[in-house]
Amino acid sequence: MKRILMLAMAITVCCTASAQQSANNPTGKLLGIYVHQHWSYNHPYAARTWTLDDWTGYLDGVKKLGYNSVLIWPMLETIPDPMTPSDEANLEKIAKVIDIAKNRYQLKVSIVFCPNVSPKSEIGRQYTFEKRPFFHTDDRVDPGDPVAFGKLMEWREKLFRPLANADGLFVIDSDPGGYPGSTNLEFAYILTAHRRMLDRLRPGIEIYYWAHFGWESYGKFYATGELVHGTAEEVQDAMKLIERQNIGPWGVASSGFGPSVGDAIGMSDRVLAFNYGAIEGEPSFPLTIYGTDNAYNGGRNGAERGVFGNVQSHCLQLPNTFAFARGAQGLPVERADYVAFANELIVGQGETIVEGWESLQSGDSKRMDKAAKRLRALTKQPLETGSLKGLLFGDVNRFIEDLAVQLDVMSSLQTFSNAVNRYPKSHKAVKIAFSAFVEAVETWQTRHGYSNHWYWPTMIEALKKLEAKPVDETLATLTWVSEEGDTPFERVKNGLARLEDYSPRLIKAMRQALAEWGK
Repeated sequence: MKRILMLAMAITVCCTASAQQSANNPTGKLLGIYVHQHWSYNHPYAARTWTLDDWTGYLDGVKKLGYNSVLIWPMLETIPDPMTPSDEANLEKIAKVIDIAKNRYQLKVSIVFCPNVSPKSEIGRQYTFEKRPFFHTDDRVDPGDPVAFGKLMEWREKLFRPLANADGLFVIDSDPGGYPGSTNLEFAYILTAHRRMLDRLRPGIEIYYWAHFGWESYGKFYATGELVHGTAEEVQDAMKLIERQNIGPWGVASSGFGPSVGDAIGMSDRVLAFNYGAIEGEPSFPLTIYGTDNAYNGGRNGAERGVFGNVQSHCLQLPNTFAFARGAQGLPVERADYVAFANELIVGQGETIVEGWESLQSGDSKRMDKAAKRLRALTKQPLETGSLKGLLFGDVNRFIEDLAVQLDVMSSLQTFSNAVNRYPKSHKAVKIAFSAFVEAVETWQTRHGYSNHWYWPTMIEALKKLEAKPVDETLATLTWVSEEGDTPFERVKNGLARLEDYSPRLIKAMRQALAEWGK
């Protein structure tokens, strides 16, 4: 009965115009970048830590690359009631970012909300906004409970009020939201409740159904502990239910179902392609990606409303951010284009930078070592930043050293992998190579501070061949579902929380294996 009562609360609102045209894109198609802030780690790798100057520089850079839209997840879901001073400061900052993006750079700005995530306020208040771990301070609200969900929406409205100058609101259908056994009809109500909120704050804000996994399928994950991706038919059913709610202006951001998900039901004009993972996977241990086709093709594979890409560590993924934009604009991305792009980061150093990016992916330790040496030599001379200097976050030497340290990591990993595949695990050469890898990756971990999921197949295969107990035990925890909890729902939530310190635990286990070597 409570679910029927909940759905009966939905109201009809008048539809207004569809997505407004971008000031620098006469076709009206969107080319957007997602500023993801889920994970807590160091500045400037995690967007949570960005200053207003950082934001301004980044917006300036992506605008010059051709992006006309930015999507921000300001992590409102775990803000405790009452807010901490750091939460208040962050809301004030994001409000200013919205104004700068719109007024100075003519960028369209949208905000992300998870569908039914609420804060554990008593726990959340123990952390600042910048350091708060998501999966230890969040909870799920049953969307079929009118009292609990009503309280959630009341708090959300207070949080969103300072951000009401945004052009749009994206509501994802899954991770990290969802509820066991919930239906598409309830998800349609969730969007309707957010439409009512938006209309009270500033009518005309566009709402997007972010179709990432499938609402009902993610509910089954919470109910069973088994992760099975939703189907296009499931999403199309949700789209038809949402359409009946008359919650316009609205659209569909398809990140899990392709740009044609609306074709079969006559809603292709609703769809924005959100090609998740094309630029960078998430969550992923920080490492610059270069030279794959994923980013370029991800940008090319747009929908009627345009295309968005996501980034986790924005200051590291510059080549793929560039390639995605080039693909979306139908521009080439040959090596010479990357060199020209890098020259706009640091004048005259494009060749050295691109050689560093190429070497990082090469699997050739000697080439990587040589590239790192050349990069570090740059820091000993005066450097002139180019027109895209905002993408360097105010520190050109940090950018160079980051690339050099990454080369150290991948060079030492390749040497370790080669050794453990060539010699017995007890061989001296294996220990020397393993020790060098641990040293390098520990140095990199200390710089960025990321602490979550870490899946590098080459590393995992090499580590398993050591047959070191502390390492094997830690590798076994690289799962989304924990063994702890009385229900699948609890085991899923506990598994997600356990991953929030996975990478430092793995490095600690590697260090322990070294200490125990030969005992």
